[in-house]
Amino acid sequence: MNILNSNRSDRDEIFRLYQAAASYQKTKKTVVVWPEFDRSLVETEIDENRQWKLLVDGRIACVWATTFSDEQIWEERNKDRAIYIHRIATHPDFRGNNFVAVIVGWAKDYARAGQLDFVRLDTLGNNTRLIEHYTGAGFRFLGMFNMKNTAGLPSHYHGTPVCLFEIDVRS
Repeated sequence: MNILNSNRSDRDEIFRLYQAAASYQKTKKTVVVWPEFDRSLVETEIDENRQWKLLVDGRIACVWATTFSDEQIWEERNKDRAIYIHRIATHPDFRGNNFVAVIVGWAKDYARAGQLDFVRLDTLGNNTRLIEHYTGAGFRFLGMFNMKNTAGLPSHYHGTPVCLFEIDVRS
């Protein structure tokens, strides 16, 4: 397994994985299904080295994005030094490999190397299976919150409570 920054030639595969994730969410009847994401969002993440891929035998098995500020979602907690993980999508051929645990290990190392205090992520709605999955991977569940301002966020954030998770890497 290798973790690398995604590049522009990965765009189509990233969007295939997002579509596969949305289709999977529909089969699980989750509260929130991912919309079609704006290509310029992903291109910006790639250009800023914030879009990542996990390779298995040279194949893209999983992708995710990162940021270092997430004010609309994390509100007053955004003042903390953190890496925020978004849109983890696993190729259907690789489901069940617990890549979240791999991403957590990578993110903790990345945070420590960058002198950050937290690894954070969010999900939407009361998806108890996903909450259990993230807490099982080491995240502390902080609860469900209604966001004050969702303007400019992807459509699935509108009108749905957000679940916040974090790992404190200072200890």
